[in-house]
Amino acid sequence: MKFVVPILIIMTVTKQQIDDFLKAQSIAIAGVSTDERKFGRKVFDELVNSGYQVLPINPNTNNINGHLCYPSVKELPDHTESLLIITPKNETDKVLKDAINKGIKNIWVQQFSNTENTIAIAEEYQQEIIHSKCIFMFAEPVKGFHKFHKQLLKVFGRLPN
Repeated sequence: MKFVVPILIIMTVTKQQIDDFLKAQSIAIAGVSTDERKFGRKVFDELVNSGYQVLPINPNTNNINGHLCYPSVKELPDHTESLLIITPKNETDKVLKDAINKGIKNIWVQQFSNTENTIAIAEEYQQEIIHSKCIFMFAEPVKGFHKFHKQLLKVFGRLPN
């Protein structure tokens, strides 16, 4: 009897991927809430306040804090280069597939939004993604706890190269 051991391929995240993501002219965010207490809204507000051009996605409103809100990834402008996915897990993989099919090159699946299938989907489409990372650790200016955490990762050689 022959046993086959599955090989788990871990998609490595590089510093270049993160730099490319953050230098895009605009960053779309799937999962922005109208509720200021929700994480997706906190990320949106922080990126806007830090000077990033942000395109919020929320199917339930057309405006978030004065910014035109898109109902889906499919409705984003064609020139959209970067997408941050901060959706509930049950929506993540559909949003990821929509982004890949739209031709968005830089895709970041916020840690805790990924599913068991997220990396497999990216590999199936031959799309490198940023995953298992928090945007607050890399979007300048990095502040507070995230700055401290980033320094710890740097000291222990755990930041993406």
